[in-house]
Amino acid sequence: MTITIMLIGMLTLALLNVPIAIALALVATLAVIIVQGSDMLPNIALVMFEGASSFPLLAIPLFILAGALMNASSISRRLIAFASALVGFMRGGLSMVSIGTSVFFAEISGSAVADVAALGTILIPAMKNRGYSKEVAAATVSSAASLAVIIPPSIPMILYAVMAQTSVVKLFVAGIIPGLLGAVGLAGAAYWQAVRYNFPIEERFQLSRVWQTFKEALWAFILPIAILGSIFAGIVTATEGAGMAVVAALVVGGLIYRDLNVRELRKACVEGAIQTAVVMLLVASSALISNFLTEAGLPQKLAQEITGITQNQYIVLLLLNFVFLVLGMFLHSAAAIILVIPIVMPLVTAVGIDPIHFGLIVTLNLAIGQQTPPVASVLMTACSIAKADIWETTKVNLPFIAALLVVLFLCTYVAPVPMALVHFFYGPGP
Repeated sequence: MTITIMLIGMLTLALLNVPIAIALALVATLAVIIVQGSDMLPNIALVMFEGASSFPLLAIPLFILAGALMNASSISRRLIAFASALVGFMRGGLSMVSIGTSVFFAEISGSAVADVAALGTILIPAMKNRGYSKEVAAATVSSAASLAVIIPPSIPMILYAVMAQTSVVKLFVAGIIPGLLGAVGLAGAAYWQAVRYNFPIEERFQLSRVWQTFKEALWAFILPIAILGSIFAGIVTATEGAGMAVVAALVVGGLIYRDLNVRELRKACVEGAIQTAVVMLLVASSALISNFLTEAGLPQKLAQEITGITQNQYIVLLLLNFVFLVLGMFLHSAAAIILVIPIVMPLVTAVGIDPIHFGLIVTLNLAIGQQTPPVASVLMTACSIAKADIWETTKVNLPFIAALLVVLFLCTYVAPVPMALVHFFYGPGP
């Protein structure tokens, strides 16, 4: 009952346009006062500080800053040029370019909002000029950008790993195959739309053009391979890898490509600071709820109640998929992870679900949630750039959402799909 009341209170505040972080803090503070008394109020600041000061969480502002620095340079333009040379000969080539570029950019930003903001400002106007409707342009770029939270590095994966106390590196590895499957599924949906609406072919395939654009974008490919390779090989931690990404972004943008001037650097730092503040305030606020729920033993009670009804993993996963798909419609992905993971992890453990497998399922659910109104942060950003109505765009977006749902249920019920690479590199077991 307490969990239900807290969820209703938080969702009510969110629907009243109260910022999610503030809503979390208000609900948690009120719960502490009612259950534990006002004498516990002095501990609130300490709990929030400790919750946001975990070393692995330092990777979040560093990856955000690295993405902002790379957005400020010409990396986006170079990746788009290469993707256009590679797949522009296909029907609906610009749709394929959007998806292909997002696969590459996902390995840099870790944020779907950053992805759609960086690529959408270039690709959406280009698609509209080539006869794509503004709704199709927004839907294609928005759905493709969701790959940024599935393909490593992923900010939601880092948050989940901290909340679930599991390995972020293994989560990164688990996201590789589902991310590529998601790209294939989105490409299939884009091709179907291209044939249906007779979208144009952008350019004929020229191997010399592919080679030229590859050379121009070479550093954009080398950076994620070097950074993620170091993380996967155990040479550096995810946090240290994020620090490497910031240094690499400065070197490539400022010294190699020479298009990261002082003005752009300042803009990138401000943008990174704002995004970091939003996420870390969510983390700090959620620490209050997590601490309260843990002390009250509510997650354990929930696990006992559900396992008393069923211990079938497939049924529990179906239930949790439904919960996260619904929450994704109303909550920012970070808020959903922070709010719900501490509650459901005892249940996940009780029925024997691998926390890495479950983390990938959560990430996929929230990637879909970024495309489903009323919140749909990524879709909102794309619609803002395209000046398109969000509900009309959602209708066009349904084939892309369906493709992501197929990947979600494939990864949910065929565990080797996300876990094969994890077991290959690290062996079975926790």
